[in-house]
Order: sequence, then C-alpha cells, then structure tokens
Amino acid sequence: MTAVRQIKFGFSPCPNDTFAFWGACHGAVSSPGFALMPALEDIEALNERAVQGRGWPVTKLSVPALARVADRYAVLRSGAALGFGCGPLVVCRDDSPLRTLGDLASARVAIPGLHTTAFLVLSSLGPKAREWVPMRFDQIMPAVAGGVCDAGLVIHEGRFTYEAHGMRELADLGALWEQETGGPLPLGVIAASRRFDKAMMVAIEKTVRASVELARRQPHLPRDFVRAHAQEMSDDVCNQHIALYVNDFTVDLGPRGRQAIETMLMRGRVLGMLPPGPSPFREGA
Repeated sequence: MTAVRQIKFGFSPCPNDTFAFWGACHGAVSSPGFALMPALEDIEALNERAVQGRGWPVTKLSVPALARVADRYAVLRSGAALGFGCGPLVVCRDDSPLRTLGDLASARVAIPGLHTTAFLVLSSLGPKAREWVPMRFDQIMPAVAGGVCDAGLVIHEGRFTYEAHGMRELADLGALWEQETGGPLPLGVIAASRRFDKAMMVAIEKTVRASVELARRQPHLPRDFVRAHAQEMSDDVCNQHIALYVNDFTVDLGPRGRQAIETMLMRGRVLGMLPPGPSPFREGA
C-alpha cells in the first residue's frame, strides 16, 4: 500500500475557515496521494509562525505577512477571504468622545496584530495612534468596553456583535478601501510552500477549491465542525459570518482578486510598511 503524505494545513477556527476547509481536512474531497491535516490557530499566530520561518506547508496568511514570505510561499487561487462589505471596523464605546478616524491620533487603539491586513488598511487610511496595542482579535472588544483601550480594530464576527458590547462604529475600513481602489478588500489568502513542485501545488489548490465548492453546495456537511470551534457564537452570527466571507472569490481569486492583492502589496510598500519582494503568485498561475 502506498503511504499517504500528510501535509499540515494552517487556518483559523473562525466559521468561514472551518466551513470552507472542512472537506479538505476530512477526506470529503479528492486529494490523491496526500492528506491535509488541520492546524487551527489565530490568524496572527499563523502570520507570526510563517514570518519566523516556522510556517505550516499550507497556511492562511494576511497580506502583510504574505509580503514578508513571498520568497517561500505562493498564493493559491482558492481559499482566500476577500470581497465587498467585509472589511474591518474601528469601534469605540458609545460614550467615547472619539468621532472620526483622525481622533485616533490621541487614542490607545487595540489591534489584532501588526502583521494583519486590518492593521495595514487602518495605517493606510488613518493617522498613527498614540499607542497601538496588539492582542488576540477576541480580546479587543472586552478591552475597549473595559476602558483598557479607547478604540479597537475589530475583525471576523466583531462586525456583527460590537453593538451588543455597548459600542458604535467609528469607521468602516472596507468601505473606505472600496471607495479608494474600486476593488474588493483582500483580507487573507491560502498559500503553499514553494518547496512543493508545480504538480503538487496544483493538486493542493484543486483540493482546497473542491472543499469550498462542497461547503457552498452542501452547507450542512461542515456544520458540526464549524460549531465545535465557534461555541460562543450564535447560529445566526455564524451564518452571517460565513455568508460574508465565503464567496465567489473564495472559490477562485480571478483577475480582480489577484489585482486587489497586488494593489494592497503596492500600497503597503509605498507606505514603507511592507518590504520589497517577488510576486506572491506562482509563475504561470
């Protein structure tokens, strides 16, 4: 019997990822000669792992982290999180004196990590805060509600729950990005190690795409996996989250999705926040 090659696949426990990649990691779609093994971690932990040279062979990455490892990883056409109306929000308490993005210059702002797309977008659209305070994304709203920080940069399900925490929206960064660029906001991508040869890279890409398509076609199949990693989230919030972040771009980036990633990389480099580097796409992809 031929041994099956086990390949670690790093992605987040957020509903969009567990929904989209359930099939790829549970043998529900074809993966000839290999098996993708789930390694679930917070997106910033995945970013830091890759930047430090400890990244999983296949991994989700924020675009700023991708810029730092483009010599070692190539973006797959499937599995990305990008789109319209799905950007991060800057929020503050209802009673906060903050009124505009410009007010962040005098504020202490909680962010979900220095390598996240959300932080890059905020840095390109707003002023430098008095202090950036990196923390896990799920700790941001409690930190703002408790007065530890003046404002917070929320991602994932925070879009749907911030009002329940006594907060209001200060800015929708996704909407501002769309106004400036006319394209979708790229939040994260799935990348594979360039150590894989082209045939393996294509095979992994096909498996990821088939997993996304299966989940969209039969959404009941990954439900238990999604719920197991989103126990504190209501079914309604889970469903909103999935509907927003798993879309046609997740199936295939296409030219528009690819252009959005290249636009973000260019803007980050112009700002001096991202290093120069090679294209993050495979040759001929």
